[in-house]
Amino acid sequence: MTVTATSVDESDQLQPQSAPASRAARLVRLVPALAAALSGVLLYVSFPPRTLWWLALPAFAGLGWVLRGRSWKAGLGLGYLFGLGFLLPLLVWTGVEVGSGPWLALVAIEAIFIALVGSGVAAVSKLPGWPLWAAAVWIAGEAARARVPFSGFPWGKIAFGQADGVFLPLAAVGGTPVLGFAVALCGFGLYEVVRLVREGRRTRAVRRPAAAVALLSVAVPVVGAVAARPLVSDKAENGYATVAVIQGNVPRSGLEFNAQRRAVLDYHARETLRLAAEVKAGKTPRPDFVLWPENSSDVDPFANADAYAVIDGAAKAIGVPISVGGVVERHGKLYNEQILWDPKKGPVDTYDKRQIQPFGEYLPLRSLIGAINGNWTSMVRQDFSRGTKPGVFTMDHAKVGLVTCYEAAFDWAVRSEVTDGAQMISVPSNNATFDRSEMTYQQLAMSRVRAVEHSRTVTVPVTSGVSAIIMPDGRITQKTGMFVAGHLVQKVPLRSSETPATRLGVLPEIALVLVAAGGLGWAIGAGVRGRRAQGV
Repeated sequence: MTVTATSVDESDQLQPQSAPASRAARLVRLVPALAAALSGVLLYVSFPPRTLWWLALPAFAGLGWVLRGRSWKAGLGLGYLFGLGFLLPLLVWTGVEVGSGPWLALVAIEAIFIALVGSGVAAVSKLPGWPLWAAAVWIAGEAARARVPFSGFPWGKIAFGQADGVFLPLAAVGGTPVLGFAVALCGFGLYEVVRLVREGRRTRAVRRPAAAVALLSVAVPVVGAVAARPLVSDKAENGYATVAVIQGNVPRSGLEFNAQRRAVLDYHARETLRLAAEVKAGKTPRPDFVLWPENSSDVDPFANADAYAVIDGAAKAIGVPISVGGVVERHGKLYNEQILWDPKKGPVDTYDKRQIQPFGEYLPLRSLIGAINGNWTSMVRQDFSRGTKPGVFTMDHAKVGLVTCYEAAFDWAVRSEVTDGAQMISVPSNNATFDRSEMTYQQLAMSRVRAVEHSRTVTVPVTSGVSAIIMPDGRITQKTGMFVAGHLVQKVPLRSSETPATRLGVLPEIALVLVAAGGLGWAIGAGVRGRRAQGV
């Protein structure tokens, strides 16, 4: 009896001790999930308007920590949490005017790509030199996200958060894929260095090959960026052009401004007339040409004589060509169009936007979407049609490549203008729909990366701000505020030489995708052989 009593007492004592231990174990299991989400948030914080580009490195180091050695299934879930932590705050501007539903849906879909990347990184993390394979897997995920679904959504490429960073010159080497790869490689390598140092202290042994690879993963991207700096130049090769950027502002922010299309046109004409008056008074140098933003004339000037007269009057007043952003209808189709307006001849050339925005400029799966939410079909009553040719306007003595707003996120759209002869690039945009959100700063950073990628001056005329002039080395030399009328006038260099990134085109991205595929193939093969050896 005594023995039985003692056993019962010991059992009773063990019960309250096991419950806290169980809770602690559950909390420990939650640590990787929490770390994955927080690493994603850290990556978001590295993006503009903040200049904390270097936070991308600990963000990828954190991702490497939570994924290394995990199963592909665990990588899938942890990658998704990383994607949510990154994309939820980054893309919150997409719901400014249309509500949280579309924003959350977009993030939920885009995070799937990062979940797949997480699974891939977990798989290759067991390989020698895994930071190299992991960084390539990340770029393969970005390549997929830039193409599907609905022609892709490249917003949030790692390269676009590096406009102020030391790695920026690598954009001139191999474009956004090489720049993003360098950042991811350095971040993963940073974690591997820390891991090997801790392992060495514990075991009092150093695995020299692994340590060398880890150190190279950190050092090579930095050294490569320093070596690439001579590719970045703002020296004029084809003389200079004095350019004027017009920001007319809008009556009020939000989607409703489209109902006041004539007012928006009048605002941009008025600011151009104000510039003409300053030129006449000798206060401002006469520009060689003038750039208006996207949607600066949502009233079709080809169908409305009053809109035609307003634009023509502004062109005659300033006396130089104007690139006007219009919405035009031709043969029953709508186009988001840039119109080259000569002060003597009127409209002489056009460029139709080629990469149009799904759910903004056209509605995919219209019948299905309408059945789910009729408000979407009412907001996008008629789909815009896509242009088919690059847009390079000859304005005075300069060749100006047009990349309309959303197109700036797509590598091919910008590159095609440069290979078609553009000596500078203009990114006419309209972000009044997104109010004072971070969207305009994220897009401005894209344009800075594009300037270095192709070694071209980039101008960003925006309806409501921030409009800017960017040198070929990525520096912003002038910019406006938000929701103010204003203009920028500056003498800028014209360039015609092509960077390695321009000449190589999509090849660096293809090479990195192949590296990722090779790493994944190796990891899958090793896993199969391991299971066979165990008789599974």
